[in-house]
Amino acid sequence: MILPLLALAAAAQAAPSADEARFAECAKLVKSDAARAESSANDWLAHGGGLHARQCLGLAYIAQERWAPAAIVFEQAAREAESRQDPRRADFWVESGNSWLAANDGAKARTAFDAALGTAALAPQMRGEVQFDRARADVLLNDLAGARIDIDKGLALVPQDAFGWYLSAALAMRQEALPRAQQDIAKAVQLAPDDPDVLLLAGNIAGASGENEAARGFFTRVLKEAPDSPAGKSAQAALAENSVDDAAPVAPPPESAPSTVPAAPPKR
Repeated sequence: MILPLLALAAAAQAAPSADEARFAECAKLVKSDAARAESSANDWLAHGGGLHARQCLGLAYIAQERWAPAAIVFEQAAREAESRQDPRRADFWVESGNSWLAANDGAKARTAFDAALGTAALAPQMRGEVQFDRARADVLLNDLAGARIDIDKGLALVPQDAFGWYLSAALAMRQEALPRAQQDIAKAVQLAPDDPDVLLLAGNIAGASGENEAARGFFTRVLKEAPDSPAGKSAQAALAENSVDDAAPVAPPPESAPSTVPAAPPKR
C-alpha cells in the first residue's frame, strides 16, 4: 500500500488550493467581464480573501485601465506578502510599478520598482527587466542620467532582450547620442527583426543619420509587418512625407519620434 499512498499524497500536493481555484475562476472572468470580476474580488476580500483576492482585483482594474487603483491594490498585496515572507512580494511590487507607469506617475513607479529590487526574490533575468522598468520611471521624472544607469544595468543582466536595446536606443536619441543609438538599435533589430516598433525606431535613427535608403527600407518593413498598427501608420506618414522629393532626408513625423523612453514595451 506504500506506493498508492505516496501517489495520493503527491496528488494532494499538486491539487490547487481553494484560493487558487477561486483565483483561476476570477482571472478567467476578468477576460470576459472585468467589472463583474472586480465585484467578485471585492466580495471575496470582504469575506476574508487574501493575496489571491487582491491579485484578481488588481487584474480587473488593469483590464478596465484603472491604473491608479490597480497600483494601490498590488502595493497592498506586496505589503501583505512581505509580512508573510511570501516570495510573490517582488512580483506584486513590479505589477504596482508598471501600473503607476501606465498612470504616468514616475515617482510612485520608481518607489515600487525600488521595493522589488530590494527583495532577494528576483531572478537575474527578472531583475534586469525591472531595471528597464525603472528606467522608464526615470524618464517620466526627466532623470535621463538615471535612466542610462538603469538601462545599462538591465542590459548587463539580460543582454539578449531586444526591448532593452530598443529602450537604450530611444534614450540615446533623446540624449542626442546618435552613435550609441545606431549601435543599440542594430542590436535590437538583430534580436527582433520583425518587431514593428523596433523597425520604426531603426528607420527614424537611420533617417537622423542621413541613411535615407536604409530608413525607407525599415519603414517599408514596418508596413509589411503591421500596416494597421500605430507603428505602421507612423511609417506610412514618414514615407509619404518624403515621397515628393527623394533628395529630402527621411525624417519621422513628430508623433513617431523617440522623444521619450516608451512607457510600455512594444513587445516583451
